[in-house]
Amino acid sequence: MPLYRRLPKRGHTCRNTKEIVAINVQLLNVFENGATVDVAALKQKGLVSNPRDGIKILGNGDISKKLTVKVNYFSKGAAEKIKSAGGEAVVVSTRV
Repeated sequence: MPLYRRLPKRGHTCRNTKEIVAINVQLLNVFENGATVDVAALKQKGLVSNPRDGIKILGNGDISKKLTVKVNYFSKGAAEKIKSAGGEAVVVSTRV
């Protein structure tokens, strides 16, 4: 077998990829009723250590508290669950 087929492929990574941190909606139940949840609050509670390129809330689980959630991305299910609990899902832009 030739040498170029025996060596591993290396060298190309896409510059445009984003590393988005995903959090399930059930983890937001640690906040008090009526609280505003943003990146700083998530870091303070220990749910996120490094937000990287943004935070996305996923719809796994249930939420029982009325929260105002301000993050970069929401799944459709997560936004519906937050709104059905009486809260608000606000998309915050990552661009400055």
